[in-house]
Amino acid sequence: MTVPHPAPDGVTIRRAERADLLAVIRIESASFPQPWPANAFEAFLGEPGFLVAVDAANRVVGYAVADVTPTHGGLLGHLKDIAVHPDRRGNGIATALLERVFVLMHTSGADSLKLEVRESNEPALELYRGAGFEPLRRVDDYYADGEDAIVMLHDLDE
Repeated sequence: MTVPHPAPDGVTIRRAERADLLAVIRIESASFPQPWPANAFEAFLGEPGFLVAVDAANRVVGYAVADVTPTHGGLLGHLKDIAVHPDRRGNGIATALLERVFVLMHTSGADSLKLEVRESNEPALELYRGAGFEPLRRVDDYYADGEDAIVMLHDLDE
């Protein structure tokens, strides 16, 4: 399992609260061509896998949404969404969020973590490869605009 590194200077990671939603939705809209609607994030409030990264001024600078689902003979973690404010990218915040998700999913009983990523999202692919995710398969027309997704898997027991 990956050993977590400290979050970047001045950034802490904690469970998301209702007061964080507007900032999360703004980051989502600035990050993705087809952002999640607000009610999708509301559905994860109170869930341990809905995390936010906040800076020293208590501003939300990133978030991650993950959960655990039963599969045949075990539990599978699923990273559903992750983003960092465009002005704060490249500072290790996404890596810190990923590492926290790894620990959370592992302690929840999952032995692996999957995600889907646009095949054109090279910065995200680089982040995930660097964090130990391996490509598993391609899903044709996964996104509403017809783009394919790459399903990636990270072994949490390594």
